[in-house]
Amino acid sequence: MNRSSLPSLPSLQQALAAGAGDRLVCLSAQASERHIAESLVALANAHGGQLIIGATASGKISGLPQPEQTRQRLIAATLISDPPLIIPLPELIRVGQHHLCALQVPPGLPHVYSLRGRYLIRDGQHNRPLSPPELRRLMLNRSEAGFESQVIPDATLADLDPQRIQSYQQQLIGPPTADGTELLINRGCLSNSSQGPRPTIAGILLFGIQPQRWLRSAEITCVRYAGSSMSDDFVREDIRGVLPDQIRRAEAFVVSNMRRGMRIRGLTRQETPEYPISIVREAIVNAVAHRDYSIRGDNIRVLMFSDRLEVSSPGRLPGHVTLDNLVDERFSRNEAIVQVLAEMGFIERLGYGIDRIIHVCGQEGLPPPQFTETSAGFRIALTGAGPELIGAGPPASLYAHLHLNPRQEQALTFLQNNRRITNRDYQKLCPDASPETLRRDFAGLVDRGILLKIGEKRATYYVLK
Repeated sequence: MNRSSLPSLPSLQQALAAGAGDRLVCLSAQASERHIAESLVALANAHGGQLIIGATASGKISGLPQPEQTRQRLIAATLISDPPLIIPLPELIRVGQHHLCALQVPPGLPHVYSLRGRYLIRDGQHNRPLSPPELRRLMLNRSEAGFESQVIPDATLADLDPQRIQSYQQQLIGPPTADGTELLINRGCLSNSSQGPRPTIAGILLFGIQPQRWLRSAEITCVRYAGSSMSDDFVREDIRGVLPDQIRRAEAFVVSNMRRGMRIRGLTRQETPEYPISIVREAIVNAVAHRDYSIRGDNIRVLMFSDRLEVSSPGRLPGHVTLDNLVDERFSRNEAIVQVLAEMGFIERLGYGIDRIIHVCGQEGLPPPQFTETSAGFRIALTGAGPELIGAGPPASLYAHLHLNPRQEQALTFLQNNRRITNRDYQKLCPDASPETLRRDFAGLVDRGILLKIGEKRATYYVLK
């Protein structure tokens, strides 16, 4: 093993200074072969990491009295797991007067590893057993056939929408395909069985008449909050149906609830949306295409705040993909879903959505997107151009180019000092105007993306976008 497979000495010392965690295991020189193997298995079943012998959990270097024997013990520990860990050999590293033995466990290993029947995973500073659902998901993710390829026992061809299948066939480039059944079998949306072709999970999600009948959590929850944190002031839409429709409706929700205004570029003034439509679409498509559909009780969430847009999906990054190599590496958890969405035109270049989001943000002068891997999911956070547009409290200088009537200007002035405005508030501001005139004023401000309507009938009020 050459040193290039391990971090440089400064980065190793920096990692030790941070202490043990979900990707760094520190063990003493007295650690047993079994104890070492447990940590190796836990790292291999997670996202890989580094194991260092000769340091405490806090990162303090204690050294090795017999470095070469420790190295041999570490090699032996890689071979007692089931299956054996085929990974680079450990290396001895000298730090000052002490020796350390370090071994890198690569991310995205092909198997699920156990030690004497125990399946472990790294969780913070500890190794813990995988729960049955976690073990099932890991086995599916690391097998050739993932969750999307499973046949739904009660589903039949009658549960697929023939019009959607026909529309999909017409979108394909190349010679027309007469046999839709054969096409869906080739795409992994149908599977042959003794009872004939049966829909797979991918088939139901893409072409099903009622996908949520079998997969209740396969939906998108879209919420627009009035401020920068969750509150009681929000607009919500729960989006169900097939995946292509979910993508379109989620994008439409964001577009209808984002701010629009003028942005000065050079000597020209351009009408600009809060978020570039292309990166909104990419973030939503990425979540739909790559989420873990085997996770129940959780769905995709598109949350809009006054200062950011967050798109969260169930399931950590798949395969060998990590936050560190997210831009460069490609791995698809749902190959069938990705291929069909690409052929439908939702994904222009497979695997390049993240790159495009980063590129467009830079091109538009926006802060780079933030990628976060949570304990059970993945999140993209986008910062828009809101502060450069109307903002949370639009100054009077913006009124000129908005071409508002005096009543609407009064409403915006009121909202600069108050969080919300109701029909009653507006009537007090403009006592000479009829209720219908005020209703049209509000409708105009909502249509132009200046105000956000919340509630219905008497409970209706408006906030600034």
